[in-house]
Amino acid sequence: MSVRVTGTARAACMAESINSALADLLEQDPRLLLLGEDIGRLGGVFRVTRGLRERFGEDRVRDSLLAESSIVGQAVGMAMSGLVPVCEIQFDGFTYPAVNQLVTQAARIGDRWNGQLGPSLVVRIPTGGGVRGVEHHSESNEALFARVPGISVACPSTGEDADQILRYAVTLGSPVVLYEPIRLYWRRSTPVRDPGPARSPTAARIVRRGTDLTIATFGAVTHEVLEAAHTLGPDADVEVVDLRWVAPLDMHTVLESVARTGRLLIVHEGSKDVGIGAEIAASVAEHGLDTLRGPVRRLAPDRRAYPPADFEKDYLIGVPEIRNAVLGMTK
Repeated sequence: MSVRVTGTARAACMAESINSALADLLEQDPRLLLLGEDIGRLGGVFRVTRGLRERFGEDRVRDSLLAESSIVGQAVGMAMSGLVPVCEIQFDGFTYPAVNQLVTQAARIGDRWNGQLGPSLVVRIPTGGGVRGVEHHSESNEALFARVPGISVACPSTGEDADQILRYAVTLGSPVVLYEPIRLYWRRSTPVRDPGPARSPTAARIVRRGTDLTIATFGAVTHEVLEAAHTLGPDADVEVVDLRWVAPLDMHTVLESVARTGRLLIVHEGSKDVGIGAEIAASVAEHGLDTLRGPVRRLAPDRRAYPPADFEKDYLIGVPEIRNAVLGMTK
């Protein structure tokens, strides 16, 4: 019988956790530096790096040109020389100019040098909607990099996980793209989750135990998933798997959960077509089909551009949609 945990909890918000982790890393490792648009004097567009330039100086907290390709290009060179750059891209939709540097350079350096060079490089990207952002300010492009060999992609849903992921990412010796949900930066009250730890730095975390259905999710929408799961009460007992990383993807934890519940719903904020959910569904079909009591379902926005702010509620996946999907799968 599962233990039901409901209500909300208050903890350090994600922006504060990331700021604190960056400060600790700058203090501990003289090779580490920060690079991005307006991250120094302004403290970043979301004030995540506020106060770090005053504390560590402009050589280690560097305001860059308004050119994402230049930011990541400089970081690649710095990493090759033995530094540990942590970049910030202002919004997910501004990442596209840096794709060439990340995919054709950063992701390939290790193989290009026959494993003799392992550059540590982290690119932090504010992502997702729910904040009434204008065009290019609310996209969710994690699947874009998740399919690229040589790049790891993390999508935390709490400040605690963002802290742990960031501290691990700078030690990995290969590029990491860290997607930080904008609407969680300064949110303090969050749905209560089971406190059990992940089995490894890149493993998923089971944040709610259940018996009737597994929901695999990540990023900001994890909060809506947990809220929906808590309110379903006796109608459906939902287990929630917070993936935390989408490359590498911890299918072991997902398959274990599905083996217990027999059903799988995948919820994510990026568009459904060729997304993370499709990869999870395919993997379960290949390796866990005999454990399923019904078809796998994906719940994600249709393939279309993120709409203007007044219409974003019609685009984002919310608690009612998640509840209806769960009830439809368990009745």
